[in-house]
Amino acid sequence: MSVKKIKGQLLCDTCGSDNHFETNDDKTYVKCHACGREYFGGYNELLELNKANIEERAKAEGKKIVEDKLKDILKKLK
Repeated sequence: MSVKKIKGQLLCDTCGSDNHFETNDDKTYVKCHACGREYFGGYNELLELNKANIEERAKAEGKKIVEDKLKDILKKLK
């Protein structure tokens, strides 16, 4: 079975913005331009704060993949 990458936007933990981030070159610092919050732990801190959202998206995507596969199997059995 292959691994599927799930894409999504990280959200600012303060304002919920998903596209107003500035980072330094190595992503050890992130700043949200929408509200001004600074993440001194960088991308890893933002990723950790978004962990619940990421897991929810992964579960939803996994469920959809399983449902689609089952539909395909049932079609072939008819």
